[in-house]
Formats: sequence, C-alpha cells, structure tokens
Amino acid sequence: MRLLILGTGGMANAHATNFSSIDGVTIVGGVDVLPDRLAAFSTQHKIDRQFASLEDALAWGEFDAIANVTPDRIHHPSTMVAIAAGKHVFCEKPLATDAALAMEMTEAMEKSRKVGMVNLTYRNSPALQKGREMVLAGAVGAVRHVEASHLQSWLVGNAWGDWKTESKWLWRLSKKHGSNGALGDIGIHIVDFASYGSGLDVARVFARLKTFDKAPPTNTIGEYDLDANDSFAMTVEFGNGAIGTIQATRTAAGQLDQLRLRVYGDKGSIEMIYDTGKSTLRACLGEDVNTATWRDLPFESVETNYQRFAAAVRAGATLEPSFRRAANIQKVLDKAMASDLDHNDRAVA
Repeated sequence: MRLLILGTGGMANAHATNFSSIDGVTIVGGVDVLPDRLAAFSTQHKIDRQFASLEDALAWGEFDAIANVTPDRIHHPSTMVAIAAGKHVFCEKPLATDAALAMEMTEAMEKSRKVGMVNLTYRNSPALQKGREMVLAGAVGAVRHVEASHLQSWLVGNAWGDWKTESKWLWRLSKKHGSNGALGDIGIHIVDFASYGSGLDVARVFARLKTFDKAPPTNTIGEYDLDANDSFAMTVEFGNGAIGTIQATRTAAGQLDQLRLRVYGDKGSIEMIYDTGKSTLRACLGEDVNTATWRDLPFESVETNYQRFAAAVRAGATLEPSFRRAANIQKVLDKAMASDLDHNDRAVA
C-alpha cells in the first residue's frame, strides 16, 4: 500500500510511525498548507514527496490510500475529494462535525467500494477487546447498567504542552475553528468505548455540556474564541433497556488520558480501563459476586487500527471501525448537543 499523509500536525507523527512499521506499507508523500511544518515532518519520517494541497497530490496520483489527519472541519471536504479520486481513506476522528456530513461520507465511501475506516484509537486496547468478547459471550448476563468516563488534564497541566500558546490545542477550544469541544474531540472516543465494550447501541440521551472561563475577561487568545465545551455528562438508555452514564472532561487533574468502562449485568460485572497506554481488565463474576471480589484478568495483544486498515486495503474489504460506525456515533453526539440546548432527552434515530 502506497500511503499519502494529509495534514502533518501532531497526530500525523503517530500515523507515520505506525504505518511505516507495517510490512508492505510505504509512505510516499505528505500534504500540508504550512510548508515549514511539512518539510520538518517529511525529513523526520523520510518522506520524499511534499505537496501544498490535496489537489496537487492527486494530480500526481501515485498512491493508493490517504491518512486524513486534518482538523475536524476539513475531514468532510477532503475525504469527499479523495473518494471521488478512487482512494482508500483512513480518517482521524470525528469523521465529520455533524452526523449529516458523516453519513454523506459514509454513503459515498460505500458506493465507491473502497476501504473507509476511522481511527478510533482506543479500540487498540486489548482490555476493551477482551472485555467486549466476554460481555457478548454472556459472562455478565443481561447488561443492566453502564458507567463510562474519559478523563484528560491538559487544560490544568502542561504534560502535553501549553494549550495557551500552541495552535494544536487552541483550535480544539474554538467553535469557529471547527471544534465541538470535549464532546466532539474525546466524546466520540468514550461513546464508542462504552457502546462497543458493552455490545449495546445508545437509543436515548440526555446531556449537559459545560464551558469554563479559561482566559477572562474575554475568553479569547489571539484569533481563538475559547467557547467550545470543556466537560460533558450524559445519561443514556441503550437499545436493550439498560441505562448508564457517560462523561468526559479535559480538566481532570491527575489523569493524563484515562478511559474507564464498567459493564454491570445480572450475573456479574466487567471493568475495562485504558490509562495512558496501559490496559487493565477486571471482573467480578460467579461466586465472587456474593463477596464483591474483583479479580484482574489476562488478555492478549491485538492488532492496531493502522494494521487493520492496511489489512483491509490488501483484502479490498472494510474492517471496523468503519465510516458507518463513526457516523452512527456522531448521531449520539449531535443528539447530546441538542439535548443540552433544550434540556430534554433525545432519541437517537
């Protein structure tokens, strides 16, 4: 597979590192509107060809697939161009800034018969994969309740950098720069984590979003209006009638990047944790339910999304997480935003 990387900001380094380690994958070009950033990225990852636009890269055309690592608002227009050109696409999340655009991308990709997948990175957690397998096998019985959280701290600490001075963070805080805040950025991850791990789809949602004062009195830094939400909490009902809570924030001091999911059933419970690269799987099952005893469980490593995309392109058949999966999760996020506006719960069609 000959791969073009579209957008060479921070996350593009993970794409380049992971894809270049896969046998049979060659990164043949990079695209960015910022020439200095593109040049540094290309030098770092030994990429020969550099393009100022996707159109220039397509005019050359000597590649099979695109890793779309552009800002959220650029995913839709750039991916639609790539699909029209007959390219496979591995898109960063969220697929689009709203469900209508995401579904347009999904339908176009499926019609093209090319591979379209989305980098829901926490699918790479072996604890999540093993936990889901156990839930689907009936280990906890009928699922009754779900708790899920995604906790980051980059608004209150500098472990990931200084958000007040770095554009790669500031755009995530600004609606006019295409951000839907914590809900759009990490909300898609934790909703997918909760839904995938529990084996259930969200049917109804009631949500509250919160934006904190971060640069008073105007809450602006340069060109960035800091008006996108920083935290959210939602109560959900799943398709089987189970209920649960899903929450996320960028203000959780002491947590770099933790996703935690507990699935409670009528026969036991399973906890899946991803914490800054480390996975943990725990369960309370069988006779342990009577003593509320939790035990750590083993799991095996799993393929990454990068490996799965490469395999899908070789086979000519999309694997999960697909465009359609990401579009369906985006429906939940859209309903959460609508719910916050009128303080009513919303059905997820």
